[in-house]
Amino acid sequence: MQTTTAAQRKATRPRADALRNRERIVGAAREMFVEHGPDVPFDEIARRAGVGNATVYRNFPDRDALVREVVCSVMDRTAQAAEQALAETGDAFEALERFVHVAADERISALCPMVSSTFDQNHLDLKAARERVEDIIGEVMDRARSAGQLRPDVGVGDVMVAVAQLSRPPAGLGCLSLDRFVHRHLQLFLDGLRAPARSILPGTAATMEDLRQT
Repeated sequence: MQTTTAAQRKATRPRADALRNRERIVGAAREMFVEHGPDVPFDEIARRAGVGNATVYRNFPDRDALVREVVCSVMDRTAQAAEQALAETGDAFEALERFVHVAADERISALCPMVSSTFDQNHLDLKAARERVEDIIGEVMDRARSAGQLRPDVGVGDVMVAVAQLSRPPAGLGCLSLDRFVHRHLQLFLDGLRAPARSILPGTAATMEDLRQT
């Protein structure tokens, strides 16, 4: 039976400095995509990340790969926020609140529209990140509804639409100047999700499938 030596394992694992460089590139790209849109030159991203152009291209051979990595990393962090809140407190509505506010901080409304305009929406990495978000938010909302915390006539799609709309404008249009309003308005929205409902919503609860068909 063939065995893998320690030297071989070490050779196949990315070095710590290489991982740090990749994280710096993704972080810098996210900031610049939010500020200026997805067409920021790679050399500007490299400069903000503090690495050379060659390091950017070594990690991300084209713009689609970099945009996809940024969007996936943002979705992973928003899902992790909900998972962590649920594990820490067991309070499903608090986990939903944490997700909504972190999603706004991560600028999902600015970044996610880049998906449809730049690359295949069915890429395996993107699908995995998207499913993680949808699964955890679906679970959180089901638990909040069962606990009598969440009104029964809203769906995951309703939450995602509201987050996108209330944390606008999109990338490159001065979105940072509206920071002081975002969390205030999101909290008003969250308060409106609490049970018992004070009104009857028109239409039916929106699902993620409804959003994909629009």
